[in-house]
Amino acid sequence: MDATLSPLLKRQHLIDPDVCIRCNTCEEVCKPKAISHDARQYAIAFDACNGCNDCIPPCPTGAIDSYRRVETPYTIAEQLGWESLPDDTAPPDAPSVRDTSLPEDVARIVAEATRTSGPVPPPWSAAHPYVGLYSAEKPAIATVVGNHRLTDEDAESDIRHIVLDFKSTAFPVLEGQSIGVLPPGTDASGRPHHVRLYSVASPRDGERPRHNNLSITVKRVTTDRDGKPVRGVASNWLCDLERGAEVRVTGPYGTSFLMPNHPGAKLLMVCTGTGAAPMRAMTERRRRRLPLREGGEILLFFGARRPGELPYFGPLQKLPRELVDVELAFSRVPGKPKEYVQDRIRARKDDVARLLSDPDAFVYVCGLRKMEEGVLEAFAEVAEGAGLVWPERLERLRREGRFHLESY
Repeated sequence: MDATLSPLLKRQHLIDPDVCIRCNTCEEVCKPKAISHDARQYAIAFDACNGCNDCIPPCPTGAIDSYRRVETPYTIAEQLGWESLPDDTAPPDAPSVRDTSLPEDVARIVAEATRTSGPVPPPWSAAHPYVGLYSAEKPAIATVVGNHRLTDEDAESDIRHIVLDFKSTAFPVLEGQSIGVLPPGTDASGRPHHVRLYSVASPRDGERPRHNNLSITVKRVTTDRDGKPVRGVASNWLCDLERGAEVRVTGPYGTSFLMPNHPGAKLLMVCTGTGAAPMRAMTERRRRRLPLREGGEILLFFGARRPGELPYFGPLQKLPRELVDVELAFSRVPGKPKEYVQDRIRARKDDVARLLSDPDAFVYVCGLRKMEEGVLEAFAEVAEGAGLVWPERLERLRREGRFHLESY
């Protein structure tokens, strides 16, 4: 139950009868005893539900992760009579159920990362994401089972691939989602450190399928954006963790930056640095499903100072060309002119323009903030050169959930 949305609207937790398989798991774990059932249906009592979310992780179908904003909560009798969830009739400018479920720290970080693109719906065929299963008050506990450096030893950036094992704790994620990490200790004011977000780098079935784990890509922060020395609390702690260490995890988060699931969907991806994490997750999802021949074209633009500082450079070189078309841009290779991802976008203008015009193509941009302006300018230039009106095209792509941009 959440009565904080507006003076009139209440957030009501419901069960989707179209998806529910009547396994009784939710009712068994519901401590407030808010869930009940009859011979054909399950229902949640609005006044009894305390919003603890203990029922959500064990649900095998996601039917329990359903909400509506209502003036008058649905009664048990009404819910037991449903064949399907009723439409959400709340005003379109009412606060998003998903947004209001985000902790304040996470909402602030997400808003900052997506400040340019603003709220964008997910691709129409994206799978249903679980969000906010674990909070700072009730985090999931994961164990580090892998931590290895992705960049060369002499590289300026220490970027690491860290694998977290959740053992028997349910932690379902989709490609493009993030998790929160709670570093131990307190800040200078004596308050617990706030949550840090990291994009998941593995596909939905985990870094090692059927082992309930996932990976994140972490850069050790040693300077601020102006190059001044600073020590990142969470990143340095994570990068120094050894196998067997425990990590408190919140989330998962993210309902927009998700990959399409329908056969033939094309992906146009641009990234730098640890922005590679969601791109790796999506590409790996497609690689594992290559035998199904359901994937569409993937065109990836990936930038770094030099090959030794590009995360996943080695594995990227081994991916088959029929899976992903890779354009690398390096800005600090001795004896070669500086090149950035926007330069490679312009060099592939015909393919980029074709994808920007394709209703089955989805664009993802993730990485350092300083690349954002150049990438958008390159897209505009390529689009205008192909006869597209870029502001109109960009607005359409966003409206249709086909243009996703996150920068940091």
